Amino acid sequence: MQLKLEPRGFQSKFWSYASPVLAIALTIATMAVIFLVLGKDPVISLYTFLIEPLVAENGATELLVKASPLILMGVGISLAYRANVWDIGAEGEFTIGALFGGGIGLAFPDLPFALLFPLMLIAGMIGGMLWAMLVALLRTQFNANEILTSLMLTYIAQLILIYMVTGPWRDPQGFGFPQTAMFSANATNPTIIEGTRLHLGIFFALAAAAAGWLLLTRSLLGFQLRVQGFAPRAARFAGYKETRLVWTALALTGGLAGIAGTLEVSGPIGQLTPQISPGYGYTAIIVAFLGRLHPIGVVFAALLLGLSYLGGEAAQIELALPSAVTGIFQGVLLFYLLGCDTLILYRLRLRSSRPAALRA
Repeated sequence: MQLKLEPRGFQSKFWSYASPVLAIALTIATMAVIFLVLGKDPVISLYTFLIEPLVAENGATELLVKASPLILMGVGISLAYRANVWDIGAEGEFTIGALFGGGIGLAFPDLPFALLFPLMLIAGMIGGMLWAMLVALLRTQFNANEILTSLMLTYIAQLILIYMVTGPWRDPQGFGFPQTAMFSANATNPTIIEGTRLHLGIFFALAAAAAGWLLLTRSLLGFQLRVQGFAPRAARFAGYKETRLVWTALALTGGLAGIAGTLEVSGPIGQLTPQISPGYGYTAIIVAFLGRLHPIGVVFAALLLGLSYLGGEAAQIELALPSAVTGIFQGVLLFYLLGCDTLILYRLRLRSSRPAALRA
């Protein structure tokens, strides 16, 4: 007997939206088993991982701090994936955006905030877009797979960051540590609630989600992106230029990731260091899928994945678990999400492996 996947021939609209809920429930159940195997009480562990970060002091604002870059990058990735452009290099675009924006902050620390901070955001957006456009160039001119090129460029971006903070931009007063000088007050992303780390990034994130929704549902460009992803042949017959849509999708992804990088280094971090991201760019891919490639769904997905970072920190402190618990949660969630999505389109069938003559 063989277990095979058989196309259903249709897609359940209900399960299209319910599968993320099922995937989350299965992930929580699996994490309970993992905590038990690790010798921890599952109930206490799940409370520590999922609930305690929310009820802790400043827990809600910290969640928004973690969710802000995920929303920005998740929206961009969703728009690209809608157009069948599989950019997985948001982490690299985030890094280059942080370098461009942070570089402006370091070069002109005495400019007024009203001028300097917008310049940093614009520079960060341009940096992310340029990095993503390298992927677009390789795909459109050389037919290179954007999955591979965007991933490889991420490592190059990280090496550029390390070179800059250990070489030309290293703080001479930093006692030899690989980091730049702290940004000036005029180059710092201001907090919006005193006593917390919540910064202007949350407004940019929500604005990006709203703009992404309007783009997809109320604009010709959004319609073209959706048609290009759903029915490429129909898009060609309609006269849509695939090359232009690829460049546009990657520019949107890179620009939003670059803004996220600038907001992060000018806010919670306050300088450039070799590690400016705990993996936001990769997590944003899960955010996009969990949010059903919809900008509004991305907001809720980013809150859950942002919670996984806070939960991982709480688990390290209170349960003496490794930081990898965050990655385990995210990996298990992605596994179940992809599994549920597969079963929406296919059903499992048991078939005999014997030849038809023998079965007769």
